[in-house]
Amino acid sequence: MSVTITPPRERECELCGRTERWDDDRDGWQIDGETGDVYCIHEWDINGSFTPIEPSKSS
Repeated sequence: MSVTITPPRERECELCGRTERWDDDRDGWQIDGETGDVYCIHEWDINGSFTPIEPSKSS
């Protein structure tokens, strides 16, 4: 059985509200809107309900 790992494409800090999106052209996260608190140790909302692993379907 193989699996596909799907990384998140956007994220939001649960502490300061900063939002970021993944930019394929720059190969990294880019701020999407307000910068939030630049001194915040960001707590990203990519845990809990986000599931990065998807089972591959066999044919």
